[in-house]
Amino acid sequence: MDAFPDGLDASALDRRGYLARHGLLGHPALSLENLATVVPRLPPSDVFHSNGRLDLGNSLDSAHVDHRPAERLEEAIVRLRDVQAYIMVRSPERDASFRELHDALCAEMNAHLRDAGQQGAISDAKLYLFIASPNAVTPFHIDRYSTFLLQFRGTKEVTVFTPWDPEVVSDLDTERYVRHDTGRPGWRPELASRGTTFTFRPGEALHIPFVAGHHVCNGADDVSISMSVIFRTPETRTLTSALNFNRRLRRALGPLGNRVHPIRPGDRWSLAKGRAWDGLRRLAGRQPAPLAT
Repeated sequence: MDAFPDGLDASALDRRGYLARHGLLGHPALSLENLATVVPRLPPSDVFHSNGRLDLGNSLDSAHVDHRPAERLEEAIVRLRDVQAYIMVRSPERDASFRELHDALCAEMNAHLRDAGQQGAISDAKLYLFIASPNAVTPFHIDRYSTFLLQFRGTKEVTVFTPWDPEVVSDLDTERYVRHDTGRPGWRPELASRGTTFTFRPGEALHIPFVAGHHVCNGADDVSISMSVIFRTPETRTLTSALNFNRRLRRALGPLGNRVHPIRPGDRWSLAKGRAWDGLRRLAGRQPAPLAT
């Protein structure tokens, strides 16, 4: 399976959003027929079904509670053109029809990592499915992992913001979110001009960097089906540890916490903080935290 036949831009990994071509169009796992069979039998805790008419400022984490749809999940999947539905599915690779896709994408991500000059392999890789009605919106948010998003049906516009830009998401908000101290940072309308908008079509893959703000609006032309592979790299594992260290340090310093040096990729102080956090966890007998979403 050749998921990315033209390769990937190794130099842009977790630095900026960019489009590539994927070679998985027509894969039977992503047909509506297969999804209608697979999704209802997955654990309910991994299936999030909400109304598709959300605003950019709505909470992605609680949309399935705050904006409950009128129709049942099974009905929504087969009537996506007629109802307003947004369905997000975590870890569909639990089903055999998606297991091959998961393994193939992990193998290609590892090859991509080697091309980027990073040592080690990706970890905590999962798939996510996004099945939505025309014009459905995914609110603004950041993630605790790196992402490649693959489009299979319909179109959408995905706006990606530069990661680590404190004018988009403050350093404190990034630390809080990665540390699980608060929800995802909120949307502010004045951010609109700072992002790069990608018109996203079937057969294209979009890289969304670690902790980069982004939001999505599906096209009006058709139902949208997309799938992401999310993962950690050796660099983002270190950055996650450094963000945890900074959050703990700010809390310990109280009013002086605003003087703490922010975390940035490639920064030697950030690398040192990441190593220090991992060392503290080892002394406490704890393993690195698994991917939390």
